[in-house]
Amino acid sequence: MASASINPQPSEFFPLANTAPQTVDAGGFRLNSIDLLRGIVMVVMMLDHTRDFIHNAVFQFDPVNPTVTNPALFFTRWITHFCAPTFVFLAGTSIYLQSARGKSKGSLSRFLLTRGLWLIFLEFSVVRLGAFFNFDLRFLLMMQVIWVLGASMILMALLIHLPMWAISVFGFTLIFLHNKLDGIQVPFWQGPGSPVPGYGEKLWMILHQPFGAFPVAGFPSPIIFVVYPLIPWVGVMAIGYVFVAVYQKNSAQRKRLLMIIGLIATGLFVLIRLTNIYGDPNGWSTQPRGLIYTVLSFLNTTKYPPSLLFLLMTLGPALLVLAWFESYNSTAPRGWRKFFITFGRVPLFFYLLQWPTAHLISLGLHFAFGKPTGWLFQTPMDWNNLPQTIGFNLVVVYLSWIAGVVLLYFVCRWFAGVKQRRRDWWLSYL
Repeated sequence: MASASINPQPSEFFPLANTAPQTVDAGGFRLNSIDLLRGIVMVVMMLDHTRDFIHNAVFQFDPVNPTVTNPALFFTRWITHFCAPTFVFLAGTSIYLQSARGKSKGSLSRFLLTRGLWLIFLEFSVVRLGAFFNFDLRFLLMMQVIWVLGASMILMALLIHLPMWAISVFGFTLIFLHNKLDGIQVPFWQGPGSPVPGYGEKLWMILHQPFGAFPVAGFPSPIIFVVYPLIPWVGVMAIGYVFVAVYQKNSAQRKRLLMIIGLIATGLFVLIRLTNIYGDPNGWSTQPRGLIYTVLSFLNTTKYPPSLLFLLMTLGPALLVLAWFESYNSTAPRGWRKFFITFGRVPLFFYLLQWPTAHLISLGLHFAFGKPTGWLFQTPMDWNNLPQTIGFNLVVVYLSWIAGVVLLYFVCRWFAGVKQRRRDWWLSYL
């Protein structure tokens, strides 16, 4: 097959853009592999949020801690680790593709700035409301994946003016060396009556130290809770930006490069993890519970912030899946592929809806079975003494997840049709 230039559209690679993708290969077929992967990881993401609201042990222990978990619960949580790295990486790819379509650097910078601010606003408003079902301003906001996507875009508005080699150096430096910063820890805020962190300490939590909660000013000003520190996510986005070179090749060349890069990243994860020296603040160890739990320990890498090993473990296989999906670009999507591609084409719309959907399913279940429901209207500030009877087993989690995904499929299919028929400017923000 002869090489052909691609005709990129933002939503082909950008997890939170929503115009209908039109990328084609040399044969004129639609390039569906990106939408397919993105749709799958978004559906998997909803599994994790459904578990947050429904599982009976969600507040009792870490599901990926090999000393207390079980394999079913471990992999229910572990498989969702692939979502955020894939989103952020492909968002970087989308930024370059918009430039390739003829958008000037100045225009692209302005778009990234406004898009980033919009995503941060959504994180602190719509997402927060869907997650907690209240307007209690004592708990102002939770900085999760949408915030870090928005903040990274704002920084990329500056980085895109650098040469590609400089962006590559920046991205790889953050990814491979940021674990050198793990030893820098500032004191956490311990609640009312304890010292409030200074502005430098707050900034460090936002940059690299996760699970830092602190008042915006002095207590009792509203509380901010940092889940996704910025480093190294902006590095992941930067590498996604330069990765677009792979998609300037024809399908056969793309598949080969995706396989090679994916195998290298996955192999590096295994080799570096075996040394137990660098790449993750928590090493693995032989578990007294048996070989399977030793494997779980090996796979239990750090997500907050994502360690080098976490990113190699997730992005490596993601690239291999993209190589596998290359064969689907030459045929029209149907069956299970069409199902997942539907979500991949309206990702922000799906993301905003899956929070209240999982939340409402949990509320309905708890009400129907006579379990406490008050905690479903509270923020983390009030989760100190939760009832012991809340939640259901893992089977109910999976059934609820499937029900939520099926429900949202029909809504997303309708909205995808609206976006395909119309080109109103405001639709690009949904």
